[in-house]
Amino acid sequence: MAKTVSMLVAALVVLFVLRIACSIVDLLVSRLACCNRDDIHIPSTLDGPFKPFTKPLDKSYRGNAIDLPHTDPSVQRTVQGFEPEQISVSLSSTYDSVWISWITGDFQIGDNIQPLDPKSVASFVQYGTLRFPLIHQTTGYSQVYSQLYPFKGLKNYTSGIIHHVRLRGLKPNTLYYYQCGDPSIPAMSDIYYFRTMPDSNHRSYPSRIAIVGDPGLTYNTTSTVSHMISNHPDLILLVGDVSYANMYLTNGTGANCYSCSFPQSPLQETYQPRWDYWGRFMQPLLSKVPIMVVEGNHEYEEQAENKTFVAYSSRFAFPYKESGSPSTFYYSFNAGGIHFIMLGAYISYDKSGEQYKWLKRDLAKVDREVTPWLVATWHPPWYSTYTAHYREAECMRVAMEELLYQYSVDIVFNGHVHAYERSNRVYNYTLDPCGPLYILVGGGGNRERMAITYADEDGNCPKPSSTTDKILGGFCAFNFTSGPAAGKFCWDRQPDYSAYRESSFGHGILEVKNETHALWTWHRNQDLYDSAGDIIYIVRQPERCPVEPKVNKNKL
Repeated sequence: MAKTVSMLVAALVVLFVLRIACSIVDLLVSRLACCNRDDIHIPSTLDGPFKPFTKPLDKSYRGNAIDLPHTDPSVQRTVQGFEPEQISVSLSSTYDSVWISWITGDFQIGDNIQPLDPKSVASFVQYGTLRFPLIHQTTGYSQVYSQLYPFKGLKNYTSGIIHHVRLRGLKPNTLYYYQCGDPSIPAMSDIYYFRTMPDSNHRSYPSRIAIVGDPGLTYNTTSTVSHMISNHPDLILLVGDVSYANMYLTNGTGANCYSCSFPQSPLQETYQPRWDYWGRFMQPLLSKVPIMVVEGNHEYEEQAENKTFVAYSSRFAFPYKESGSPSTFYYSFNAGGIHFIMLGAYISYDKSGEQYKWLKRDLAKVDREVTPWLVATWHPPWYSTYTAHYREAECMRVAMEELLYQYSVDIVFNGHVHAYERSNRVYNYTLDPCGPLYILVGGGGNRERMAITYADEDGNCPKPSSTTDKILGGFCAFNFTSGPAAGKFCWDRQPDYSAYRESSFGHGILEVKNETHALWTWHRNQDLYDSAGDIIYIVRQPERCPVEPKVNKNKL
């Protein structure tokens, strides 16, 4: 009898557990079903142009835009001697080659710095498709840069030894393991891995490309990067303003507004260790996922002998030579069936200049049968309705917009303005079904906080004199001469070309599905990982918008 009761109790327990398990499964299935994108209508650019929409400001969430301190474990040096740190991967111009970069030796900052000898440590990478043995090996080059000031009392800086090694002959869409350093010391890294890009053809694309701008290194940045990691990107595009080292004095004192806090500075100082902190913080991600960077205004970093952009040009590897460019400021590369063009907004973009001539050559070489998608990026936006930096890049737009339109560029990504905005297809401030889609992703999380005011609001229209290019000195922003804003410097309502805008920190994910459709998603930091702040299918229409169509001659 007792045995029978025990068996009955055991059976009831099993049934109870099974019922709970089934309930959990049903709940999970229902949640997945309600979140399945197939069950949700996602708009596409074919549904546009869209009526302008502004998401109300979430005043409860302004973000924790406070820089990580140097005492944070994620930015401290954890290696010994000349062991590699700040390891990162970047792409070459085609899938069969990548760059591995790292730093050995610690930086120095002070009055009596002694730069390390780049030749004292080898630049060596061994790699292969198996973790062991790593059957291939190659070497690269190394360098040291210094940030020097001609003014007494400012501390000088010299970096550790920066190594760049190019791996060649790689297979497409293949996982490779690698180890970098100098085996003769010995000082080698752990074994890391990366995946190459798909072959360039109209059927193969990276699964997810993360796009982010103006990240800095704040507690907001940590949220952005955490969200980004959860989306498992195959490639990261950083559209300028990386470390915000120039928001600090050389003694390490920082401020949200440099010119406000340090008006007596003879030039804008920079605290270069912030670059090292950024590299250490990002290594867990960038040692596995390639990153491609273009310069922003915060990379200017003026120093002795009028040198600028030295840290930017030294710390990253750029495929500029592989893509026929003479400068690290602008270059191009392929990622599957996408051709990316990275343009420099802080170097000459005039039609008589080298960058414009290079851009024209590069565009002419793109075979849209092989790489159907053409994506361009640079730092300051041409189309932004925020008060911050309003029409600041107008001279660049006047010089280059027609060329991008002629070659049917599909999407343009920009940063600089610390907010999010997506345009309708536009050319020369006019809605145009063959114009690019402009997407502003400047909300990576930096300490300057979000942009929250719009130029079309009463009393917010900037003065034209405020739009001068602060680095190149040009001025091209005049009153509109046609359209709804004729005779004015700003619209008196959200412009027709602005489809969606909101003040938020976050990052975007681009998922190219085939030669005509790509899914774009904006992920806000304050949302759950599987939520989307803005989502749309971007649709190409090559039959309607062939390369070099008849150019719209309407002027401002």
